[in-house]
Amino acid sequence: MPLSEHEQRLLDQIEQALYSEDPKWANTVRISDPRNHYKRRLVKASIGFVLGVVLLMVGVVAPLIPLGVGGFVVMLAACLWGLSSWKRMNGFGGDARQQGAPGQPERRRAARPGFMERMEERWRRRSDER
Repeated sequence: MPLSEHEQRLLDQIEQALYSEDPKWANTVRISDPRNHYKRRLVKASIGFVLGVVLLMVGVVAPLIPLGVGGFVVMLAACLWGLSSWKRMNGFGGDARQQGAPGQPERRRAARPGFMERMEERWRRRSDER
């Protein structure tokens, strides 16, 4: 739904106020690519994974079981966070899959009958031949 003229003017005024208050932040937000955000998250997840490995090793070398378990949990959380960021950065997120990314042709697998359907069809042919 498009904005009315009044709403558009208000939005322009708000943008101008933002630019005049903090031009550096406004410029960063305006030209920011979402993939850069996910790249930063990937770097943070990698650092978290390395931290988890260090905690795990310290927990194994010094007999501190809770520290080792905590390190493993940190590693697991960092992997999941990094994987989700990587998927979103490359367009494999849930929204992109369901709606299709703009500008990309929609690919569909050819509809093939499953194993059970093929077996049922063979059985029907066999019984029809008798």
